[in-house]
Amino acid sequence: MDSSSTIVEFTRVYLAIFYSCVAAFYALRITAKKRAGLPEVVFPGERFSTTWWNHMLFRAFRLTIWMVCLFRYFFPGIDSYLGFFVYINVWPVVLAGNILLTAGFLFTVVIHFSLGSNWRSGIDPNKPEKLRTDGFYRFSRNPMFLGIATAQVGFLLAIPSVFSAVCLIIGLYTLHSQTLAEEAHLMKLFPKDYRHYIGHVRRWL
Repeated sequence: MDSSSTIVEFTRVYLAIFYSCVAAFYALRITAKKRAGLPEVVFPGERFSTTWWNHMLFRAFRLTIWMVCLFRYFFPGIDSYLGFFVYINVWPVVLAGNILLTAGFLFTVVIHFSLGSNWRSGIDPNKPEKLRTDGFYRFSRNPMFLGIATAQVGFLLAIPSVFSAVCLIIGLYTLHSQTLAEEAHLMKLFPKDYRHYIGHVRRWL
């Protein structure tokens, strides 16, 4: 078995485990907060609103990726339906994808924990009480979304295919749409401070 075949087969196993761990991480974090009696942390928004659609689309997108990665492990023949870009499905590209995917998720986890009790999924109408501009937020207004986007690019390289390209487009669209909604929310809460902040810190990098 050559290097490309070895890395590609390793990635088949790795992605099934990786996305199962991602799903478990968020499920356990949200469940733990609820059991601890902490305030609600998931805010999809009003039904059929833009942010609600963002949440539904992103959930469907994550679930689809997870299921495809699991089924690829048990049924390798599924690959023939994903539309692989065979010329870049080689070990350097796939390995780079695994590294980006992992780094993006780990960076997202670091941001997640750095927010502590202030972490929210979606827009909490009554939060935050203070504009966060320190730490990673000195360099990017959306470091967590930047980590997620990095992981999505990594997924495209790890499974270079039509499927992963479509996932990337959907993922980046929902991230951008959610970013605009959150920026509008922060501008409403902190009109002066947030205007000053966006004048000094880029949206992404």
